[in-house]
Amino acid sequence: MKIAIVHEYLVQYGGAERVLEAIHELFPEAPVYTLLYDPDKMPDFYSKWDIRPSSLSKYKWINPHYKAFFYFYPYLIEQFDFRDFDLVISCSYAYSHGIITSPDTLHITYCHTPMRFAWIQEEEYLSKIPLVARPIYRKMVNHLKKWDIQASKRPDYYIASCQNVADRIQRIYHRDSYIINPPINIDSFHLKESNKSYYLLVSRLVHPYKRIDLAIQAFNVNGLPLKIVGEGADRSFLENSANKNIEFLGEKHGRELEEMYQNAKALIFPGEDDFGIVPIEANACGCPVIAYRKGGVMESQVEFKTALFFREPTPESLNKTISLHAQTQWVPSQIRENALRFNKSIFMNNLSDFIKECNQTYPLRKIHSHSGPLK
Repeated sequence: MKIAIVHEYLVQYGGAERVLEAIHELFPEAPVYTLLYDPDKMPDFYSKWDIRPSSLSKYKWINPHYKAFFYFYPYLIEQFDFRDFDLVISCSYAYSHGIITSPDTLHITYCHTPMRFAWIQEEEYLSKIPLVARPIYRKMVNHLKKWDIQASKRPDYYIASCQNVADRIQRIYHRDSYIINPPINIDSFHLKESNKSYYLLVSRLVHPYKRIDLAIQAFNVNGLPLKIVGEGADRSFLENSANKNIEFLGEKHGRELEEMYQNAKALIFPGEDDFGIVPIEANACGCPVIAYRKGGVMESQVEFKTALFFREPTPESLNKTISLHAQTQWVPSQIRENALRFNKSIFMNNLSDFIKECNQTYPLRKIHSHSGPLK
C-alpha cells in the first residue's frame, strides 16, 4: 500500500510529535504532509524524513506567529493531493482530519482532540484577544466550527487518544472512535536513587492552555524550587512573571530529560490536557505527579499511588496539594509499574492491528461519503 501521514505543524515539539514519530516508525517510507515545517525547532532526525509542507511554509517569518493564521489553515489543508495513496493517517488536533481524499483512499484519523480553541476552551482563548477584535475573532471561529463539523465526516475511522477525547469526538462530531493510548518509550526512562531537590514542570510554554501561569503563581507564593522545561511562544511572558526560585531551562531531550524526572520531588501538571504524555514519562522514572483533577490525566494516574490531584484551578488549591505531597509516602517501583501499560510497543501493535482490520473491511463498512470543501 502507498501510505501518507498528515500532521498539523512541525514548528514545536511536544506529545503530539511523539505520536507522529511512532506512526512514522511503523511506516518509515511514508511522506509526512504538514502545514508548516521549521527544521530548527524539531529534532535533527526529522531532516531524514520525506516532509512535504504547504506553500505557506516557504515564508519562514510565519513560523513564530503561526497561530495568527488559524483562519486560513482549512483552505491549505484541503489543497494537499492524496490521489496516489491507498491509506492516509492524519494526526489531528485542529485541521488534519479535514484533508480531502478520493473515495478509494482509506482515511484514518488519530485524534488528539477536536479544535481546542473552538470547542473546548473557547472563552480562555477569547480572553487573549484585544476587546476591539473579539467580535471579528468570534465570527472567524464560528465559521471554522461550521467547517470543522463538515470536515469531521471525512475520515473513515477515528482513533481517540483516550476516553476523554472519545467523549469529545462523540459529543462534537457525533462519531464513534476506537481508543489507542499514545506511545511512551518506557525503555528510555529508568528508576534511580537520587536527591530529590526540586519540583518539575515539563510543557510547551503556551498560555492559557497549559496553565503554566497557575504553577508560577503558586510557586511565587510557596518559594519552593521549580524547574520548567520547555519552549514556546509565551516564554518571555511567563518568565517575567516568575520569582527567582523558578528556573526556565528550555528544551531537554533524551538523557537530560530523564535526569530531570529522576531528580524531581514531583511533576507539576497544572492544566487540563487531552491525555498527557509527560505524567507517564515522569512515572516511568518513579516520579509522582501533582495534577489538576480534570482531563486525560484522570485515566492515566492512580490517586495516592502515582499522583495527587488538586480540585480547583487556583494557586491556593495547588499549594495545598503540594503540602500533602510532602506528607505522602511514595514507592517509585509502583509508580513505574503504572507507566508500563502505556509502553510504545503496545501502541505500535494496537495501531497496526487496527489498520489491518480497517483495510480488510474497507470499503464494505464505509460509513459516509467523502465531503468536499466548505463553500
